[in-house]
Amino acid sequence: MKIKLVTVGKLKEKYLKEGIAEYSKRLSRFTKVEIIELADEKTPDKASLLENQQILSKEGERILSKVLDREFVIVLAIEGQQFPSEKFSKVIEDASVRGFSDITFIIGGSLGLSPKVKERANLLMSFGQLTLPHQLMRLVLMEQIYRAFMIQQGSPYHK
Repeated sequence: MKIKLVTVGKLKEKYLKEGIAEYSKRLSRFTKVEIIELADEKTPDKASLLENQQILSKEGERILSKVLDREFVIVLAIEGQQFPSEKFSKVIEDASVRGFSDITFIIGGSLGLSPKVKERANLLMSFGQLTLPHQLMRLVLMEQIYRAFMIQQGSPYHK
């Protein structure tokens, strides 16, 4: 199995890079992890609705160019389903059982995601109604993916 994160924007904060590197290392015993950082579009101050839609469209095209047909795609979106960690672990396990060898997670930029990206998703997932910086969301997601694998192993890490 391979886990791929497709994200908009570059990580700048050292502590986030270090945390993600740590979880990537931990996950390496279970799966290969690939992180693809895509450029974000510059958003003008006081951008119009049309400008925001154009930005989302451009970012969406970049995202979709990194997603293959055979991948199980989980898009992080505030309107998505919320899961306890045990259920999230089961989602990952079930995707594998259903024949998906690659699971791709998508995290949009500061404006969110284009409707086309959401349409491509096999699952829309939410971590709740809180607004989190998309850079921090990467670290939170990596920890939860690691936790999901540890749950599958019956490890006490989850407790």
